[in-house]
Amino acid sequence: MPQIVLVDDDANILASVRMALEAEGFGVRSFTDGESALEGLAQTPADIGVFDIKMPRMDGLELLRKLRQTSQMPVVFLTSKDDEIDEVFGLKMGADDYITKPFSQRLLIERIRAVLRRTKARAKPAHETTQSTDSQSDNGAVMTRGRLTLDAERHDCLWGGKTVSLTVTEFIILDALARRPGVVKSRDSLMDAAYDDQIYVDDRTIDSHIKRLRRKFRQVDKTFDAIETLYGVGYKFKEVH
Repeated sequence: MPQIVLVDDDANILASVRMALEAEGFGVRSFTDGESALEGLAQTPADIGVFDIKMPRMDGLELLRKLRQTSQMPVVFLTSKDDEIDEVFGLKMGADDYITKPFSQRLLIERIRAVLRRTKARAKPAHETTQSTDSQSDNGAVMTRGRLTLDAERHDCLWGGKTVSLTVTEFIILDALARRPGVVKSRDSLMDAAYDDQIYVDDRTIDSHIKRLRRKFRQVDKTFDAIETLYGVGYKFKEVH
């Protein structure tokens, strides 16, 4: 039974999310602030943390910073707004994914499972991961498209050999685009790839993810232009060598 540490100063969110997680078979410990959560984790480690960013005494970013001094436990952030500055800081400190409030409990559960699968895959010795050397093959764990390399099992993304840190959702969207270079993917098809069919998100959510993907790649390559927009149609990936 995976053990989750849930940290949020909203008692209603703590109660409802805890019930949903326990119904899915997770063990849950909950805290109302970062300071008490850090003390609890020092005594009893967990498999994954779900942290609200805005909290009293010690916010989620500070909690993650202190946690990373002693632990690589994966962390999913809950944030009350689409704050790009918080995301940049969080990813640099080692956050694994973000979910914006209000959120679907089903989406949170699926993201937790995805992060746990990724963490487990990363812990495997390299020889246990089957890799593909064919740049157009999708059968192996590693997919290469020009300068882009995606390792789905380990959730690693490289551009020209440089690491690009992506959230789970961003990785899924990029993977969907890169699997068929030059083929236009509509916003609807990208939403189907990234979100459960019972979860509603509007097409501007995909636009926001694409914007973030471009920004992250341009941090390692200012000339990055491999994700093209076809206005009124969708997006496509082009191979860059």
